[in-house]
Amino acid sequence: MGGFLSSSPWPTTRFYALCCEEKNIIMERPYLVKLPVIGKQTDYRSPITDYRLPKGNIMTHPPGLLNGIRIIDLTRVLAGPYCTQMLGDLGADVIKIEAPGRGDDTRHWGPPFTNAPDGERGEAAYFLAANRNKRSLTLNLKSEKGLEILRELIRQGDVLVENFRTGTLARWGLDYDTLQQIRPGLIYCAITGYGTDGPYKDRAGYDFMVQAMGGFMSVTGPADGPMTRAGIAIADLATGMFASNAILAALFARERTGEGQFIDMALLDSQVALMSYVASNYLVSGELPGRFGNGHPNIVPYQEFQARDQQFAFACGNDNQWSKFCTAVSHPEWITDERFATNTARLAHRDTVVAMLNDLFATRDAAEWMALCDEIGIPSAPINNMAQVFANEQVQARQTRLDVPHPTAGSVPLVNSPLKIPTTPTSVRTPPPTLGQHTAEILQSLLGYDAETIETLKSEGVV
Repeated sequence: MGGFLSSSPWPTTRFYALCCEEKNIIMERPYLVKLPVIGKQTDYRSPITDYRLPKGNIMTHPPGLLNGIRIIDLTRVLAGPYCTQMLGDLGADVIKIEAPGRGDDTRHWGPPFTNAPDGERGEAAYFLAANRNKRSLTLNLKSEKGLEILRELIRQGDVLVENFRTGTLARWGLDYDTLQQIRPGLIYCAITGYGTDGPYKDRAGYDFMVQAMGGFMSVTGPADGPMTRAGIAIADLATGMFASNAILAALFARERTGEGQFIDMALLDSQVALMSYVASNYLVSGELPGRFGNGHPNIVPYQEFQARDQQFAFACGNDNQWSKFCTAVSHPEWITDERFATNTARLAHRDTVVAMLNDLFATRDAAEWMALCDEIGIPSAPINNMAQVFANEQVQARQTRLDVPHPTAGSVPLVNSPLKIPTTPTSVRTPPPTLGQHTAEILQSLLGYDAETIETLKSEGVV
């Protein structure tokens, strides 16, 4: 079926008419895509609002794959904002709800900060990393008026994403079951540290703690050194990606059924899932995995090596690659030596293999070795710092960096979306917003508030 990606809505409408016995669902489908239909309107779905791109766009781009989808974003810091940014990159209208006066915690995580025109401190780089393609609305959720405004917004949304502690929104009367009554078909994604059930459900979740608890640190770092966390908040970022994937699946399912979903995303679940083959190794063998520094638990050689001038990354992913490399460096005896002939053997003699390769690589510069590897089809790579990353010709060719006009910073450099979809590309339609930048716009255009009412709400500390 065509779903919301179809160029014509009629096949989808006909499909539902043929397959659905419920009259309200049959009536709902053409209503969703704004087709003329005669029949008694039900309250199955609140009126669909105008999903044209929001006002004040700095850049003009064609609609993305999620054009017409509205996200109510109640998240802060990283996992949740990274999830909603990915959806925004795909074209969704993301309304970021922030506390008046302070906003997302990461607005204050710095330096570095951008420079504001008045010389004052600008936007935190950390905040900029996860909040493009969003509109910021300040809202005091500790006030009844603020909660009522939020309910009004939810009535016009498709997806709610939140990362409060388990049970917080329920105490405000905003649990999934209640919200389904005011917005049938709502997709509700809760992101927490440990999930909405289990003995740890009330704990606050932090990436560092989850990396520790989820096994990541036990396999990271040198064999004879301390256990180490990843240099990035990998549990947060992975949870954001998993959450966006689940939301997309729920949106697809809603196109077929009209039903919403509750999505329970936990940082701990995501971290354990990321252990992937390392976890599988343990589950199959019963043996605890060790730490190999930059080495691989299942492949040798697969790590950094010291060339004459600097270190570089080198790997032979299979025995054929090992044979090609040994031939190219005039060491055919390494192919037939029973200690090195197979990957299983090389794993058993890891230290010997690493030592002899370091002796070999010390005879030439890293660039020479990488050129040889390219010639014979063996994986290798420089170990780049961030300056070298963005100077790399392949990174530049893939347009991984982009500079975006910003209302206070003039222009901010951002890391582009990695999603390459040529026919319907991702885009940066709006830069990361300043705090409350779109409050008046959203209240006026979506909820019909006049200027006087908005000023009253500001004076009362509601927005």
